[in-house]
Amino acid sequence: MPRSSCGQQPFRPRLMRKPLALAVSLVGIAACQAGWADEGTVELDALTVQGDWIGAASEEEIKIYPGSRTLLDQEALQESGALHLEDALRSVPSIQILDETGTGILPNIGMRGLNPLRSERLQMLVDGYPIAIGPYSNVGVSLFPVTLPSIDAIDVVRGGAAVHYGPNNVGGVMNFRTRPIPVDTEQTLQQRLVIAEETGNVFSDTYYRIGGFATDDLALQFQANVQRGDGFRDHSDTEVSNFILDAEYFVDDVNEVAAQLQYYDVDAELPGALSPSAYAQDSTQSQRPHDAYAADMLRGTLTWTARPSDAVEFQWRNFAHRADRTFFFGQDLTSGGHWADPEADASHVADTPRIFRVWGTEPRLTVREGIHTLTLGSRYVSEKVDYDVNREELATGSSANVRDWHLETDAVALYASDTLSLLDGRLEITPGVRYEDVEMNFKSGDDRITNSPDKWLPGLTAGLQATPDLFLFANAQKSLAPVQISQVARGGDIGNETAWNYELGGRWQATPALATSLTLFQIDFDKLVQYNKAGDFYEILGKPRHEGVELEADWQATEQLNLGLGYTYLDTEQRDGKYEGNELPNAPHHHFSAEARYRVQQWTANLNAHYVSDSFSDADNTKRETPNGDAGKLPSYTLVNARIGRDIAVGSGNNLNLGLAATNLLDEDYYFRGADVSPVGRVPGAGRAFILEGRLDF
Repeated sequence: MPRSSCGQQPFRPRLMRKPLALAVSLVGIAACQAGWADEGTVELDALTVQGDWIGAASEEEIKIYPGSRTLLDQEALQESGALHLEDALRSVPSIQILDETGTGILPNIGMRGLNPLRSERLQMLVDGYPIAIGPYSNVGVSLFPVTLPSIDAIDVVRGGAAVHYGPNNVGGVMNFRTRPIPVDTEQTLQQRLVIAEETGNVFSDTYYRIGGFATDDLALQFQANVQRGDGFRDHSDTEVSNFILDAEYFVDDVNEVAAQLQYYDVDAELPGALSPSAYAQDSTQSQRPHDAYAADMLRGTLTWTARPSDAVEFQWRNFAHRADRTFFFGQDLTSGGHWADPEADASHVADTPRIFRVWGTEPRLTVREGIHTLTLGSRYVSEKVDYDVNREELATGSSANVRDWHLETDAVALYASDTLSLLDGRLEITPGVRYEDVEMNFKSGDDRITNSPDKWLPGLTAGLQATPDLFLFANAQKSLAPVQISQVARGGDIGNETAWNYELGGRWQATPALATSLTLFQIDFDKLVQYNKAGDFYEILGKPRHEGVELEADWQATEQLNLGLGYTYLDTEQRDGKYEGNELPNAPHHHFSAEARYRVQQWTANLNAHYVSDSFSDADNTKRETPNGDAGKLPSYTLVNARIGRDIAVGSGNNLNLGLAATNLLDEDYYFRGADVSPVGRVPGAGRAFILEGRLDF
């Protein structure tokens, strides 16, 4: 899009008239007034106030966001040659991935040394709406209604967003943005085949999309993604169906309404963890023949946006879903050892159906007056959960219900922030506060458990355009994670978690071709609750500290060659309790990524590498691996992915992209510790695989 001059705005189609973040507008005005509007500086856009703190940000907006932030756009997602969304995220600083399935259906994503199990330390959103099946009571993403082909971009905000998005955001906010509705009618047909080298297993991924304006004011889009096949291991047959219907209606020049309806269904075998001896024999086998997973979700969102003037925006966001997910897993309840020991034969098979009925509503008003931009918002969320555990004895075929829990949650959040624009717009300071009032009622037979946390969660962000090429930022925010239903079910010491997240950093455009960034971060927990796999209970780890530095560089070396580098140093420490002085589990000290992308005519080649250093897998910091593999140091590993693709013009204005990719090109041997229903043993990382893909846009 061409850069606009001061006071003039470029024309864009009606559907694309989306307001950009307030920071861009204000800093852009100041830059223009100061004579900075040269090539490589801030690009101006509509001077319209926006209440969504992160919104659908562009690369230019992220350059002046007052916190650490990374955007993976559609081009990066396609050309990385990633197996799935988890794999695509490996290049993001401070990200730790535990690939449990090889198919991406159950993500385990950690940030800055926080526990990656079920991505429970991240506020995960789709188009700004929470996707946790229980936004307060079940923040772990044990149902992940997101597939790679339907995603246009992944926006990873590591700091500065807690006031506006909560709860459970100490690790940051990750927003998966689905593909927008195009202005002109478009269709996309895509097919991917993933072939595991060692086993020959094939995983098919078929995607179709059609969208555009049905009338001058109504835009519609339909997406269908069907995945079938096996992961890289035995006992990994997987079936996924994901259907999304989008609508956007422009009522008049002030009001617009957007809606999304989604149905997601998954049925999969889970290969689970292996004993160390079985792993050494054949890491692609499975010792968990009874483990499986089935889930479905029907979710809908409805957003009304009114902009009576460029200085006022009112938005009313509503969401609801019904989710049903069940894990099936074998248990050894006769030998006296750990029930999930992979070497033991299962005496029972358990199933854990969870039914969630959730709805929420969130009105928000943003007003700009003089140097102030005030945002006021509130949110109400209702959760009703049926939480059962059933167990079948294999020898007799008899079944019993061993847990029948019911949970009701009513949560009210209020938040306010005021962005002050100073120094002719070059400095923005945003104090804010969020209030969370949660009422959680657990019921099990005649027993009742009530948890009613109410917390004030303050925050402060600041961003300074120090020079045309240097942007500085700092922020401090407090977050809350309520007690989870799974923690209550297992017992032990538990509690509501609160933590402070601090950042200090800057972005420097060293030359027109070289962009760099540096962020210092620290996370201080008042209380951290973590699962003890060996004892099968939750425990309080006290007040751990996470701190480190993130470095990024992007260099357009030549017109054809682009190079990217990222490095994170992480240090964690448990500061009190019985584990005082130890490191946190799954918190490697070093994370390094590098990428080279080369374009010539219609060809694009991409090579990327990711190194993760070793780490401990338990709070005890056990070094030597235990006989059953439930603890011990995790090895370092390096993953290399490569992809080559070519665009081919097909007819008038149509494009066919053909690609060949190889993941884990060096066939690195690496593993993690067991997770969730298979917590004991080693979980192998995916070996070398090849991806054949074709995408036709027409």
